[in-house]
Amino acid sequence: MLTLRSSPASPFGRKVKIVAKLLGLMDGIEVVATSTTEPDDPIRALNPLGKIPALELGDGVTLFDSRVIVEYLDHLAGGGRIIPSDPDARFEALRLQALCDGLCDAALLQVYEFRLRAEDERSQTWLDLQAGKVTRALAALEASPPPVEQEIGQIALACALGYLDLRFEGRWREDHPTLVAWLDDFAAATPAYAETAPH
Repeated sequence: MLTLRSSPASPFGRKVKIVAKLLGLMDGIEVVATSTTEPDDPIRALNPLGKIPALELGDGVTLFDSRVIVEYLDHLAGGGRIIPSDPDARFEALRLQALCDGLCDAALLQVYEFRLRAEDERSQTWLDLQAGKVTRALAALEASPPPVEQEIGQIALACALGYLDLRFEGRWREDHPTLVAWLDDFAAATPAYAETAPH
């Protein structure tokens, strides 16, 4: 049995769970709720960075971050199912994943700025810098959305948009109708997206 340490709201943990469901591996994974801000949480011993998600393999080895974990799960399932084997397709999928993970990182940093700093300590310059990354990423994806497929780049995109819905009240939707339609189509084709929705 593998152990996935994550939190329901984590877009990166959601990405791993969607991949596990698509690959038929979820029944062999126990999900353990994890707090990255609680000093006594075991995550700091399992991952020196104290970040989620982290996957315990049961032999003393813990894998992190989400990109490494999904690579491992794809390998367990025979390879080439979530991350394409063909080099051109593979690097396009990994590039899309990197863009969408970066979008999530910038969104998370804005959330943390509000959550972890007192109001008089917050940096508007920092917030604007991170918001600009999100804005540019969304503009690039709106202009050239990927096909609706169950590959790692598309899964990462769906999780990024879902996180913006969760933490930013879906404000991205008004200016990105193509991405709204894309997410609707992805969700319809991928029941695991709704099954892993944060609660």
